[in-house]
Amino acid sequence: MRKLILVAGLFMTAHFAHAVDISVVGLFPGKAVLVIDGSAPKTYSVGNSISDGVRLISANQSGATVEANGKRRTIAIGEHINRTAPTGPASVTLQADGRGHFITQGQINGGIVTMLVDTGATAVALSAADAIRLGIDYKKGQIGYSNTANGVISIYRVKLDTVKIGDIVLNGVDASIHESGLSLALLGMSFLNRTEMRREGEQMTLIKRY
Repeated sequence: MRKLILVAGLFMTAHFAHAVDISVVGLFPGKAVLVIDGSAPKTYSVGNSISDGVRLISANQSGATVEANGKRRTIAIGEHINRTAPTGPASVTLQADGRGHFITQGQINGGIVTMLVDTGATAVALSAADAIRLGIDYKKGQIGYSNTANGVISIYRVKLDTVKIGDIVLNGVDASIHESGLSLALLGMSFLNRTEMRREGEQMTLIKRY
């Protein structure tokens, strides 16, 4: 029996033929349980029409991808994507968890990674296991050192081809690879410095600057 993965608090406002609010409340392989414009939850299969000109393209444990007018949007776990206009800089709004941390799923070099927003981290930081999974030959990077709670450790400095959070895609992002002591990837200042950060209560909005 396929296990239903509940995804609470995910919203996306997309400006298609008309504005439509899409909330993901559950995910199956190839199916998504969606709430459209506040209506009762309904299960959609990949390929189904959600509303006028809006179609479900894919669904898996990471989120649901919809397409409208040839453009695709992915509703990922932990994100609240709110576009007030079809034009303008890309942005994403993140929701704090129960501990006040902002954790989001993004993509690095095309692979999915769960990351913690960390303004204290100089660069995007990945474990060696994540780097290997993403196809990053980190040992070709420059060896450096980092001060951590466990003391000074050696790291490898590399440059990531792409980092994608919501609709924000940045190229050539500096990163550090840690062979130990890093259980969760960090979305550090090498990414955040290229965005405008706005904090309102339990939400943080990132707006792409360059």
